[in-house]
Amino acid sequence: MAGITRKDETLSRYADQLETLDAPKGRSLTDDALRRLFANKAAMVSVFILGAIVLIAFIGPYFVPWSYSTVDWTAIRKPPDFEKLHYLGTDQNGRDLLARLLQGTQMSLIVAAVATAVSVIIGIVYGAIAGYFGGRVDAIMMRFVDVMYALPYILFVIILVVIFGRSPILLFVGIGAIEWLTMARIVRGQTLSLKEREFIEAAKAGGAKPFTIIMRHIVPNLAGPVVIYATLTIPEIIITESFLSYLGLGIQEPQTSLGTLISEGAQVIEVMPWLLAFPAVMLVLLLLCLSYVGDGLRDALDPKDR
Repeated sequence: MAGITRKDETLSRYADQLETLDAPKGRSLTDDALRRLFANKAAMVSVFILGAIVLIAFIGPYFVPWSYSTVDWTAIRKPPDFEKLHYLGTDQNGRDLLARLLQGTQMSLIVAAVATAVSVIIGIVYGAIAGYFGGRVDAIMMRFVDVMYALPYILFVIILVVIFGRSPILLFVGIGAIEWLTMARIVRGQTLSLKEREFIEAAKAGGAKPFTIIMRHIVPNLAGPVVIYATLTIPEIIITESFLSYLGLGIQEPQTSLGTLISEGAQVIEVMPWLLAFPAVMLVLLLLCLSYVGDGLRDALDPKDR
């Protein structure tokens, strides 16, 4: 009887272990979002291409035999020439296009990243304060946003550049200081919904101050919409910077950007088409990859699809 009892206990233990192994493990929201993102082939291919572009733009200049500002007097207005190591040709001043393309891509990415960070920070703080306090504070703050929306933001950036000079830092701040308006509206709408949740009421009952609630409880729960909008803002800022540089109000010599390169190439497209083709292809590739990544993040983080 003792042997039978011992055998039953062993079988029971094995059965419990099998149940534990077969039991489905719960997935967190982060795991579910990552699974959706990895399943999106277009977004993952775009992430890979975008990562390669960023890596090449920032590391590539160390392996190119020419600097973006170096003039080769023996190769002015030359098409791609592998013998003289001008792999994408030279411009009308004899500067290597590959080196300038890498520098221009790097500058456009820096402008986009910094301006997006500025717009995200301003938009989150402004929108969270307006949504949390509500009432008259919300009405006044959002009317200011409406007034700013009525102004052509490109014109506003141009005025800043004309008044304060053509500085890359001013360009970062100027573009970012305009792009925050939509972010503020998104954050305000999310905050109006979040402030009625139970954990916010519990924080109020615990004596937490308003700004503590905003920074510790509301802002962390805005990660999904903020990440999605920030990803979709980057290509818009790149286009804005390219447009300003095309007008001659963006990045100035000897530095360059994709907009500057496209502007220079458009002027001599009939005799030197390579000066326009390569920067245009790089700009289109960047915008496509960023758009697909943004769409992938939106689908992965959309709570309606969970």
